Amino acid sequence: MKRLALLIGILVLSLVLVACAGTAEPTAETASEANTSQAEAPAEENVEEADEVSEEEAMEEKSIVDIAVEDGRFTTLVAAVQAAGLAETLSGEGEFTVFAPTDDAFAALPEGTVESLLEDPEGALKDILLYHVVGSAVPAETVVTLDSADTLQGEAVSIAVVDGEVVLNDSAKVIIPDIEASNGIIHVIDAVILPPSMTEAAAEDEMDAKSIAEIAAEDGRFTTLVAAVEAAGLAETLSGEGEFTVFAPTDDAFAALPEGTVESLLEDPEGALKDILLYHVLSQVVPAADVVNYEGVQTIEGENIAIAVVDGDVVLNDSAKVVLTDIAASNGIIHVIDAVLLPPSITEAAAEEAMAEDEMMDVKSIAEIASEDGRFTTLVAALDAAGLVDTLAGEGEFTVFAPVDDAFAALPEGTVEALLEDPQGALTDVLLYHVVEGVVPAETVVTLDSAPTLQGSDIHITVNDDGVFLNDTVKVLVTDVTASNGIIHVIDGVLLPPTD
Repeated sequence: MKRLALLIGILVLSLVLVACAGTAEPTAETASEANTSQAEAPAEENVEEADEVSEEEAMEEKSIVDIAVEDGRFTTLVAAVQAAGLAETLSGEGEFTVFAPTDDAFAALPEGTVESLLEDPEGALKDILLYHVVGSAVPAETVVTLDSADTLQGEAVSIAVVDGEVVLNDSAKVIIPDIEASNGIIHVIDAVILPPSMTEAAAEDEMDAKSIAEIAAEDGRFTTLVAAVEAAGLAETLSGEGEFTVFAPTDDAFAALPEGTVESLLEDPEGALKDILLYHVLSQVVPAADVVNYEGVQTIEGENIAIAVVDGDVVLNDSAKVVLTDIAASNGIIHVIDAVLLPPSITEAAAEEAMAEDEMMDVKSIAEIASEDGRFTTLVAALDAAGLVDTLAGEGEFTVFAPVDDAFAALPEGTVEALLEDPQGALTDVLLYHVVEGVVPAETVVTLDSAPTLQGSDIHITVNDDGVFLNDTVKVLVTDVTASNGIIHVIDGVLLPPTD
């Protein structure tokens, strides 16, 4: 039987080979190409599919934290997650959706915010991070159908689609959706989102915070500063919106100024007082930690304050020491100082004035000049008799038209003697008729038609080719003899006041 079956098999195979011989026999090369073609096409497709599957599988094997760490755009987020003790949670089992702010999103927060949050990792930082996490996987196609989503922090994130973009809490935009991880999904956002309770608390704190002007008024150490600010019309500015740094002098600082200085400044509130006050104000918030890094800062008044650190103390303009720092206000910050700062322009002007006063101290008075000159012996005797020497030797500003001895000698005989017999009457009237209050230099005299005298009557002034004449007859011989208390113009005749 076995032998019979073998023979039948051979017979069938022979018939098949005969049948095939009736058709064109393929070459070895053609057969090889066909086999290769049939093998290659599915092989390439299989490789591509295998690569895609392996990449997806590799991504799905990485947790949310693994992906964030490797990505490079979330260094701040990763540091925050680790500080808050959430790395293990977001690396472990579960299904989460994380709205992940980029490093740029954290950098856009107010300066110092991240550092402040990292100092309280179990408090505000943890709440903010959990507010970015939803406790289930929510792909983008589902996100766009929602008005809000509950977070692990406990409050909801509002969701809106605006011009085809997903926006959270009206502030953060989803810029990359659907990064899949082994334990959930990541949507990248361009801003940090804050729980409503935090934003409301911050708003309430800002409303409750007092302004710079209010803090100064209530403190009790700044009564002079507050009075000055009000007089200069700056109270509203330092109570309103803005970001200011105020170097605030105490009452003792103002009291240390030369006697009468504050009163004098208050008489000119829109001038020097306002300039001095604005010289204590910066148009930005500069905390103490930053102040020590500057050599100088520009004030709202326009001039700079010099800053130096001396033996651990911050000193402004080599004179005022910062004694208390960082008093926070709703519109800025206050640093308390122990002296009043003066703008360089004012100190320079004061120095020039002081020099001028010193120079004037060396200049003799009108009476002294007349007495020492030698040409005014009669005038000096008359002033002495009338009791006017002290007046023309003391403080004040006078212009004296001084007659020379020859001018008195030209008067009718006996006139001088008669005047000296009535020193408090006619003599005083004649002498005061030669004195004008204030300094009137020659360049001003020539522009006048008349000048009022201390006697009460006017001197008439005319100018012609022959010179300057008073009352049409008395000529001005010498002008602008400077004295400590005024000026002298020498004349060639005695002026007599008009009689009624």
